[in-house]
Amino acid sequence: MSQTAEALLRQYFEDNPVKKLGVAVSGGGDSMALLHLLQTLEMPLHVVTVDHGLRPEAKQEAAQVAAFCFAQNLPHTLLNWTDWDGQGNLQAQARAARYRLIAHWAQERDIADIALGHTADDNTETFIMGLTRGAGLDGLSGMRPRFMRDGVTFYRPLLGTDRATLRALLEAHKLPWSDDPSNDDPSFARIRIRTALQDLGADRPEIAKVIENLSQTRAAIEQLTHDWAATHLTFQKGDILAPTEALTTLNPELRRRVTGHILRFLTGRDYPPRAEKLMPLVRSEAPQGTVHGCLITQEDGQEEGATRFTREAAALENMVNKTTELWDGRWQLDGPHSDGLKLYKLGFEGLKMTPFCTKPALPRASLAASPAIWNGPELIAAPLAGYTNGWCARLTRSREQFLSGLLTH
Repeated sequence: MSQTAEALLRQYFEDNPVKKLGVAVSGGGDSMALLHLLQTLEMPLHVVTVDHGLRPEAKQEAAQVAAFCFAQNLPHTLLNWTDWDGQGNLQAQARAARYRLIAHWAQERDIADIALGHTADDNTETFIMGLTRGAGLDGLSGMRPRFMRDGVTFYRPLLGTDRATLRALLEAHKLPWSDDPSNDDPSFARIRIRTALQDLGADRPEIAKVIENLSQTRAAIEQLTHDWAATHLTFQKGDILAPTEALTTLNPELRRRVTGHILRFLTGRDYPPRAEKLMPLVRSEAPQGTVHGCLITQEDGQEEGATRFTREAAALENMVNKTTELWDGRWQLDGPHSDGLKLYKLGFEGLKMTPFCTKPALPRASLAASPAIWNGPELIAAPLAGYTNGWCARLTRSREQFLSGLLTH
């Protein structure tokens, strides 16, 4: 069985070659088996462990991973999550934080690819959880073997291997791993489902076939969405425009996907707005309004009219950065940086301070949500409004990233 897992992994990365690979290792059996298998491929590996600070045992587990990596001459980094405020869904927030921390770690080290240790068992459990929550196609199509988050590509090469196979591999090679006590905690829905599947003796290969069939359907729909977006959308200095007639006559499911992805892309959030906020926008014949931190407006002057998606200035009220920092998750400012300067939205009041240069390429609402350099109350520069004063603003999210995200998010 272990040979099957190793062959699967080897084939996976032969089809998806990478220069160097990050490996997320918690110390549990799945991730430790993944690390062992990847070592057989003789590719440059960089190991990262995230301690969410939620269990006292986590520090010891991270130390065990660090010791294993030291013995194997593998670089290892420990990341700590300290942002949990006790509110909301703990597992969901911990998962989002894990991806965010790992992506930032990878970007700092010029690592474009990260391997994760999710298995066929995780896929089955995710499918059942989707059923219990009334999920649609995306929620029932299983975990993606490959997806992008924050500019980094994540891989799940062990989705075709079950947990028992990986434990047998570790035992055969006398390799250590840690068992997370939360995996036996029935207060978590995933653990209750895991227990129920064991008690029922569910036919997991048959469930895997259902997931695969749904996954193929999802892939076909995503390709149609991608192709429509590549043909019709225009990207203008951080805004996204769609021909209104083409958008409103688009198949409702494709339109939902396009609209949700635009909103998610502009804000950098992991998910689009909830259905109750998104669907009125999708059903409208002339979509406009504010949702998800974005402003949607209708524009004349285009051949068939255009729907413009931009950031909402009011949603950026509390965003104040150093000029050297990424602003709104997508703008990098270049110019004469100084400790006394701050990055903040231009705003409508700032627009009144902007010296007349040339006619700006963006509407007032878009400019109000654009980055500006301030020295206290004094406006120093507003690059997108044409008041450069030695500064320029660069987008760090491209059209290509938008389009690829339709297929891999």
